[in-house]
Amino acid sequence: MTTTNPATRPDRKPANPRFSSGPCTKPPTWTPDALRQAPVGRSHRAAVGKGLLKSVIDTTGQMLGVPEGYKVGIVPASDTGAMEMAMWSLLGARPCTMLAWESFGAGWVTDVVKQLKLDATVTTADYGELPDLAAVDWDTDVVFTWNGTTSGVRVPNGDVIPADREGLTICDATSAAFAQDLPWGKLDVTTFSWQKVMGGEGAHGMIILSPRAVERLESCAPAWPLPKIFRLTKGGKLIDGIFEGATINTPSMLCVEDYHFALEWAESLGGLPALHARADANAKAVWDFCEARDWIENLAVDPATRSNTSVCLKFTDPRIQDGAAFAKGVAKRMMEEHAAFDVGAYRDAPPGLRIWCGATVELSDIEAMLPWLDWAFHVEIDAQAAAA
Repeated sequence: MTTTNPATRPDRKPANPRFSSGPCTKPPTWTPDALRQAPVGRSHRAAVGKGLLKSVIDTTGQMLGVPEGYKVGIVPASDTGAMEMAMWSLLGARPCTMLAWESFGAGWVTDVVKQLKLDATVTTADYGELPDLAAVDWDTDVVFTWNGTTSGVRVPNGDVIPADREGLTICDATSAAFAQDLPWGKLDVTTFSWQKVMGGEGAHGMIILSPRAVERLESCAPAWPLPKIFRLTKGGKLIDGIFEGATINTPSMLCVEDYHFALEWAESLGGLPALHARADANAKAVWDFCEARDWIENLAVDPATRSNTSVCLKFTDPRIQDGAAFAKGVAKRMMEEHAAFDVGAYRDAPPGLRIWCGATVELSDIEAMLPWLDWAFHVEIDAQAAAA
């Protein structure tokens, strides 16, 4: 099914056409004035700086429902830094299993196998699919992404992870935190960045450790040297300061204040349930759009695994001759019309589109953008036919 007069140029445009999957759009009420209270030019070790860092750490843990006894910390280098810190600090004590179904998971495989040189079991799946999680040996240390930012496929729940597992679970949750349920009892290390669901600035990551992860850190030292920026322990004990606002290296207090604003915005909406509901509604609008058309569909094969944040789409019209060129053409037309910025698929992913539907995106902007997608598709089809 297609729309009536699909090539008609829409009249209405999104008020905010930013649908990038990272850095993601700011909260709707954000303006540069939100940063006026940032303690710039002050030491992050001073009471005002350390207090702000501790405040966002505590608020993050409370909003996400992190259990008592877990440690929440701010670390450098975004989610990548947090994941590298976890892998370099924690792996090696037990056999390791690496799960990958998109580009970032594949990157963690490369780091563990080629850089740490661990003899890991590597289990992969094609873009749009998950591997058989029930077949994973959870008594090994398991490294995986919760939500594939570049594939639009997420783990539906934590049911398959045994509560009595022997290994640690190390989870890259950067496009899931604040938008999807995370089963904290099944996750030993969880990492994410502010720039995704909360629309924060880049360069800072967060790491959440379970008591089991802390026990591993304090009982097993890695066999390789650790750069200072990765060190979570000193003298065999956890460096508690990291989880109290004493970051490993100098943070940007502008970025910290920016994240603080995003947390306050989320609290004003109703906290985590409201953030989940916003992402769900945004994603559903895109899914419904695809269901009503025979030329586009969700990259996720199983509806139960569809991401509600990084919604990845593929074109299925048999008239399309060059999938990559066609998808780039559609994305370019939408960008030129200021209908949607940065919606092309990730460079390593199959040709298509990737539309960010996280909580900082307004449903009204999704609804205004979709007719432009309809228009851009049909205009690109006509252009392709004329060039043939």
